[in-house]
Amino acid sequence: MNELFGPFVDNEFMRHALLAGVLVSILCACVGTFMVLRGLAFVGDALAHGVLPGIAIAMLVGAPAFAGAAVGALVMMGGVNVVQRRTRLSPDTAVGLLFVGMLALGVIITSRSASFSGDITHILFGEILSVDSVHLAWIGVTAFVVGVTTWALRRPFLLLSIDNDLADTSGFRSNRYNTVMMMLIGAVVVASFQTVGTLLVFGMLVAPAATAALITRRLGTMILVASVVGSISTWVGLLVSYHADLAAGATVVVTAVCFFVVALIVRGGTSGFVSAHPSHSGHAHVGHDH
Repeated sequence: MNELFGPFVDNEFMRHALLAGVLVSILCACVGTFMVLRGLAFVGDALAHGVLPGIAIAMLVGAPAFAGAAVGALVMMGGVNVVQRRTRLSPDTAVGLLFVGMLALGVIITSRSASFSGDITHILFGEILSVDSVHLAWIGVTAFVVGVTTWALRRPFLLLSIDNDLADTSGFRSNRYNTVMMMLIGAVVVASFQTVGTLLVFGMLVAPAATAALITRRLGTMILVASVVGSISTWVGLLVSYHADLAAGATVVVTAVCFFVVALIVRGGTSGFVSAHPSHSGHAHVGHDH
């Protein structure tokens, strides 16, 4: 039992890392569930990488990294909206263009300074073992705001997962709520990048939510299961990294993906996967918790 709980009892940095991972898991579950239901994984990946230039510039001028990440996320979302509205390009093409452009710009900026060689690793893979109480408070506040917002807007978000026109005819302006969803994804990325990094936050957004989608068909239960899967992945991943001397953030994400693989095997392939897109009968394959 000491091997399972001893590292967290004896080391404050491990306790902080575990708490941060649990909070990030809740954050990612709230938003990641709708990402999986709506098929927005590529958008989440693009936002996670699109903050890199903002972070790099902030570090160059001595500003807080999270402020740069917030600016990078806003630029990414604004750029996607501009390209979509002023051209005939598909949403995927618009996101892909901005994704590649922002990622390349971030690499260019970081290449201007030799001191960034270590910083870029921390940006991409996080520093979960160096989380302090201030960062914990910041993640906690963000988790509360994002959790309350997603629960309050669960009906329009669920309708958007089925069809934009259905949301519009139900009295919810799809463009408005799409923008809110993008802002929530950006908030999760900004709050989480220092913990698991911009590269790995995408895994925490998708893997636990996808695992939950294999297990349950009810929205509220799906978010709860995703939170639990993410939290257990954090605990197991931190233990494995501690005893095997591995990269903590990456080990947590790999553990989350392993849970998905196990759930997929138990469910017998893709037959148990929950889809929010309408079937031939016009009904969604996901339930609504009242």
